[in-house]
Amino acid sequence: NKERRDAEGLIYGEEEYGRTNIMSGHSHWAGIKQRNGLNDVKRGKDFTKFGKLITIAAREGGGNPESNLKLKFAIEQARAANMPKENIERAIKRGTGELKGGTLEEIIYEAYGPGGIMMIIKTVTDNKNRTVSEVKSILSDFGGKLGGPGSVMWNFEKAEEGLKPKSAFLVDETAKNQYDKLLEALVEQDDVQEVFDNI
Repeated sequence: NKERRDAEGLIYGEEEYGRTNIMSGHSHWAGIKQRNGLNDVKRGKDFTKFGKLITIAAREGGGNPESNLKLKFAIEQARAANMPKENIERAIKRGTGELKGGTLEEIIYEAYGPGGIMMIIKTVTDNKNRTVSEVKSILSDFGGKLGGPGSVMWNFEKAEEGLKPKSAFLVDETAKNQYDKLLEALVEQDDVQEVFDNI
């Protein structure tokens, strides 16, 4: 697989199924978590997700949240989910290199959900091959598929809260119900951080 880096040093995988970037903003994840509730297993998954975000932010901008807004935001999210202080501190130290750990990358995949819904799937992973294989499998199980670079990104733009679609998409109730199941399956995958869509 070919890769290139842009001016900010972000990695872009030139593959038929993926594109990497760094985005954040409103997503369906929070709503799904609220509907499902936080049992012990889910709480552990949340801590894993937040830990990865903290590590990435600390690696990119240093371990001081006062001078690293991305890190500050990630810590606030983790605290809101009652992530223990020691877990947060370990994640920061992994990012600054004080603790050894696997190399993490932020990767975004462009995809289509049921009924043609456009999706941006944000992941953080230490194994790109594993992540893309699992994301592809989940999409396939619920009537979705990965798209090529630029296939859906053109319909999204940066906003104050992160990403928003340039135009909304209407789907029937059957597709919407299938999409809700797809979202829940994606959120349960440890590497998936957020999902953006155009509905």
